[in-house]
Amino acid sequence: MYINQTNLSNYLCNTFNSKKMTFLHQRFLLSCLILSIILRLPQISSRGPIYRPPSVERLTDRFRSTPVSQKMSTFFGVSNIHMKSNGSYTDIILDKTSGSGLVSKDRYYHGFFSVAIKLPMGDTSGVVLAFYMSNSDVFPHNHDEIDFELLGHEKRRQWVLQTNIYGNGSVKTGREEKFYLWFDPTQEFHQYSMLWNTHHIVFLVDNIPIREVTYNQASSPVYPSKPMSLYTTIWDGSQWATHGGKYPVNYKYAPFVASLGELKAEGCLMSKANSTSTGSCSKSSTLLTSDPIEGNEYVKLTSQQTIGLKWARSKHMFYSYCKDTSRYKILPPECNA
Repeated sequence: MYINQTNLSNYLCNTFNSKKMTFLHQRFLLSCLILSIILRLPQISSRGPIYRPPSVERLTDRFRSTPVSQKMSTFFGVSNIHMKSNGSYTDIILDKTSGSGLVSKDRYYHGFFSVAIKLPMGDTSGVVLAFYMSNSDVFPHNHDEIDFELLGHEKRRQWVLQTNIYGNGSVKTGREEKFYLWFDPTQEFHQYSMLWNTHHIVFLVDNIPIREVTYNQASSPVYPSKPMSLYTTIWDGSQWATHGGKYPVNYKYAPFVASLGELKAEGCLMSKANSTSTGSCSKSSTLLTSDPIEGNEYVKLTSQQTIGLKWARSKHMFYSYCKDTSRYKILPPECNA
């Protein structure tokens, strides 16, 4: 016979009030009552309270997905890269022997870049999954970078999302912002996207903007301004990733497998042979209908996106370098712009 949780709770409460109950019987039923209350609670999918995200425009629907194998090649750890579904999806793996990573076959000067990621489950302390753009191989002393970094945790599902940017070699000033996710990133695929043009850089999770870096006089010296490659990597960040290095990778739980797919990389393309100039890139034909570089709809956030940005930052951001006065006695100029 099926008894739902509401009927169970009512029965326990009525029985608990009976004067004929023994003390042990009371303790047993009280334990059952507490258990029934716990079962009623919504499943926690990320650290902290659960909030329903607002509705926003789905930028990812405006751009076509491309097989990972068509856009990306091996960066390192070839034995730990497993292509699936004819190259549309891939697993990148960290184990005792190596991490692994992919790098785009082309460089890009601005554009829209997105990938769907399903993260490893279990104890993932010290594990770092990065989806980012960089040109450090071409400009080792004044490189640019736009980073998504997903930081593993010693507790199940408590992955932390960190964003960061560097421009013109400004690596001495970390511009990190950290967020708790509003979903369980290990159960299904979620989209992580970057919009980069001359107006702003926008980080989005499932199309919700979580961070916007606007180009202005204060940010211009550190604003990424040179062609970059696209990367996705998984690696051992034991020295810093989880609570400042307190919890290193525990390889007892290896291998750590991250699955990637639904890759979108639309922008101004540059060949690897000509990656130091910004004046000779070519837009792909698919940008005729939706242009993230010069399109008017990508110059600034819409009202819906602005609401989404405020929601993400008020409900889920728990660290911003612009508020870290113990780290920066004088805040970076863009924090006051």
